[in-house]
Amino acid sequence: MKKVFMLGLVIIANLVLAGLVFAAEAAGGKIGVMQYTVLAAGLAIGLGAIGSGIGMGTAIGGACEGTSRNPEAGGRILTTMIIGLAMIESLTIYALVVALILMFGNPYTG
Repeated sequence: MKKVFMLGLVIIANLVLAGLVFAAEAAGGKIGVMQYTVLAAGLAIGLGAIGSGIGMGTAIGGACEGTSRNPEAGGRILTTMIIGLAMIESLTIYALVVALILMFGNPYTG
């Protein structure tokens, strides 16, 4: 499983870098700050969403397992899970804010 995950990361990195290389050839060999800013914004929101999705899946799985083991505590587990999911979702919103700041608040775009 770990080898498949690492292979997937290598493939994604190659796809991202290949796009930069081909864009550099089309632009005459110059890569500006805005191209890197767009890449950074995309990576920020993408990684934020992936991390939050994994965290939410783990939290919901743990809550379902806890409720199945102790049905009387289902209400408390549900309340704690909802609060935790809100905290996890706030990380995705922070990633979106960072991406928007990178896209529209860039001082180097002259």
